[in-house]
Amino acid sequence: MSYLDRLALRLAAGAMHLADTRRCRHAAYLAGLQNGDGGFPGRQGPSDLYYTAFALRGLALTGGLAETIARRAGPFLERRLAESLSAIDFVSLVQAAVVLEAAAGLDVFRQAGMDRRQAVLERLEPLRREDGGYAKTPQGRASSTYQTFLVASCLDLLGLSLDSGDRMIALVRSRQRADGGFVELDRSERGAVNPTAAAVGLLRLLGHLDEPTQRSATAFLLSMVGPEGGFHAHARTPVADLLSTFTGLVALVDLDALAAIDRPAVCAYVAAREHAEGGFSAGCWDAGRDAEYTFYGLGAEAILRSVGDPA
Repeated sequence: MSYLDRLALRLAAGAMHLADTRRCRHAAYLAGLQNGDGGFPGRQGPSDLYYTAFALRGLALTGGLAETIARRAGPFLERRLAESLSAIDFVSLVQAAVVLEAAAGLDVFRQAGMDRRQAVLERLEPLRREDGGYAKTPQGRASSTYQTFLVASCLDLLGLSLDSGDRMIALVRSRQRADGGFVELDRSERGAVNPTAAAVGLLRLLGHLDEPTQRSATAFLLSMVGPEGGFHAHARTPVADLLSTFTGLVALVDLDALAAIDRPAVCAYVAAREHAEGGFSAGCWDAGRDAEYTFYGLGAEAILRSVGDPA
């Protein structure tokens, strides 16, 4: 089973403990975002692949991905496959396509006349660098920790091999800093939550998450939990945010260290980001809501409840 499949199962198991009224409220909010073209928008503008993937994953998590929604989303993804896409958009499309296949048996790539594995390799190979990592763009020279995780987890999801696995492991290990966290790029000096979560997930995926790394990364992540209960992105950010909270929780699951946090406090932080009419916001400064942060909120709640009642 792939890394992303295991995470999805963990989230689904935790989401079952959410009250039906809450799951239905957020599912209705996400379903209401779908545009006439079948895609989902960000907070404004037309349908966007990045937000479409989050909306579909959130709907799947709540049990609200109806076949009618899936069948409207399929043609949107097919049309976008014919376009020149950024790496993040293409990976988002792959994730969304896998969700549709699992939920409704739709094979977006086949409908578009493509072999999915071959298409993925052709689109992502130009991002590979000599150090075993992947850059954010074909023109980029430096490997990105987060992009490397995204590509590796995408290839793993489709059962494709990681030919540069040994170099990738060495690259990720070189990104750990004295504070125990990992950085996005070599020039960074202090760890941050999101690249740390990406690095931990990648090492877990590759089967090279050793005990010293587990201890140091766990200590770093716990130090990023603020007095409000959520995770700060890095030591210099003044407030917590829901993205860092979700990725921090995912990393602690990978590190077998979820029991080390104050779960009621984190749960209270996540609940404070929730809108009564459905959806989640990014942080205390944010009055809006969107599909991405709704997925993070639901995912964080699911993780917190996957090992019992946090209250």
